[in-house]
Amino acid sequence: MGLTEFLVEYITDLISSIGYLGVAVLMALESMIAPVLSEAVMPFAGFLIFEQKFTFTGVIFFSTLGSIIGSLISYYIGAYGGRPMINKIGKYLLLDQHHLDLTEKFFGRYGSRTIFISRFIPVIRHLISIPAGIGRMNLLKFSIYTVIGAGLWNAFLAYVGFRLRDNWHTVKKYSEFVDLAIVILILAAIIFLFFHYRKRRNRQQGPSL
Repeated sequence: MGLTEFLVEYITDLISSIGYLGVAVLMALESMIAPVLSEAVMPFAGFLIFEQKFTFTGVIFFSTLGSIIGSLISYYIGAYGGRPMINKIGKYLLLDQHHLDLTEKFFGRYGSRTIFISRFIPVIRHLISIPAGIGRMNLLKFSIYTVIGAGLWNAFLAYVGFRLRDNWHTVKKYSEFVDLAIVILILAAIIFLFFHYRKRRNRQQGPSL
C-alpha cells in the first residue's frame, strides 16, 4: 500500500469513526484560528458519502453548523477580546500576525461582503470573523453570509471528494507521483515551521546588543 492510499484510508476511517459530530467540530476549528484545513476534512467526508456511510445532506448540514459555530466564537473573541486576546491565543495556534493584518485590511476595504467572499480564499477564511467582530458587524448579516459561503465551499469540497472516490481506480494509476508530492509537501511544511518559529523567537528576543 502506497503512502497516498494509507493516508486516505487512515483519514477516512478517522472521520467515519467520529461521525457527523466530529465533522462539525473539525469545521468549527477550521473557522477559527486553529491550524485545521477544510481541504483536509471535507473531501474525505465526500469519500464517505460515496461509500454510503454519510449522506450528502448530513455532511453539508453538520459541516456548515460547525463553520458557523467556529465563526461566531471568533466573532465574539474579536468583539469582546480585541487584538490583545487574539495575540494571546494566537501564539499557541501558529497565528501569523501578518496574515491577520492583511485580513483586517481586506475587511476594511470591502466591508461585510468579504464574509461571503473570504470563504473561498485560503488563510483569510480562517481569520475574517475576527475583524468582523472587532468592527461589530451586524450579527444577523454576518451569520447569513457565513452560512451561505461556508455551505457552498463545504459542498464543493465534499463533491470533489465524492468524485475522486468514484474515480479512484484512475487516481491510483498516478499514486507514485502523488506519494512524491506528499513527501515534498511534508518536508516543505517542516522547513516552513522551523523558519517560522526561528523568526518568531528572534523577534521576541529583539535585536542583540
